[in-house]
Amino acid sequence: MIKFAVIGSNWITEKFVHATRIENELSLCAVYSRTLQSAQVFADKFSVSTCYDDLKAVEQDKNIQAVYIASPNSLHFQQSLQMLKAGKHVICEKSLASNAKQVELLFQTARDNNVILFEAYMTAHLPNFQVIKDNLPKLGAIRKANIHYCQYSSRYQAYLDGKNPNTFNPQFSNGSIMDIGFYCVAFTVALFGKPNKIQASAQLLDSGVDGCGSALLSYDGFSVTIDHSKISDSHLNNEIQGEDGVLQIERVSLCEKVHLIPRVIESEKIDLSVAQVDNSMFYESQFFAKQIKANKMDEATVERAKITATVITEIRRLTGVKFPEDN
Repeated sequence: MIKFAVIGSNWITEKFVHATRIENELSLCAVYSRTLQSAQVFADKFSVSTCYDDLKAVEQDKNIQAVYIASPNSLHFQQSLQMLKAGKHVICEKSLASNAKQVELLFQTARDNNVILFEAYMTAHLPNFQVIKDNLPKLGAIRKANIHYCQYSSRYQAYLDGKNPNTFNPQFSNGSIMDIGFYCVAFTVALFGKPNKIQASAQLLDSGVDGCGSALLSYDGFSVTIDHSKISDSHLNNEIQGEDGVLQIERVSLCEKVHLIPRVIESEKIDLSVAQVDNSMFYESQFFAKQIKANKMDEATVERAKITATVITEIRRLTGVKFPEDN
């Protein structure tokens, strides 16, 4: 069993720990938070006794083999770098770092220290994502895709009230494209790879981050339109359109339902969906453990993370979203 610590004590961390307990390949052994009190509150939920408020102590704890990082985006790079250099495997929440240059350096550091670095992008490891990949040939020549994630943020009112939440603060490398827009870009890259051309626009808030935006990713013979927003909602399905049919996907982050609509007169919508574990983080936790056991990073996921970071960094450049970490 692989012993791991968590950096961060929020709801996503709790969900990840529960995911690891479905098959028990990873075992929580320590909790880090900014205060010992908050670390202890989290640790008590899982009967864990080791708590830290000092990252140096986490780094030096020889009992810890791996670390799950779920801190604000702006902290991902330095915290991941510190743990990788200490010889610990790292699974870090998306976005892995603030920009493509940092992501490249993190993977090189992982290789230099013979440890695993894995970006916690759950979607690509879901059974229904594999269904999508398996059924792409049924569409014939792909011509267009419309991928979107628009969800009114629970923190937007706080922003409007002048409270400057992390969600809309460039100091934390945040905003729409770095948060829910990430799912759209990573989904596209996981299916189609690196685009030939990127165009983008965004509505910037006074804080300097994007509240919403769009991007057009061009490939040989087809294009992907991405729409993302943290200041409005959408209830549309995602679509991948080919000359012979259409794939419809409910919720790009979770791939809850997948339907095939063949281009045949009076053809019925075919439900291709398969059952998935309720805790969607289960599959990524298993994939992380698999890489540790093999002592080898999966090169396809490494490449996907690098390309996704490159695309998002370019989208930010095109739309004028700048972070302190870029310097």
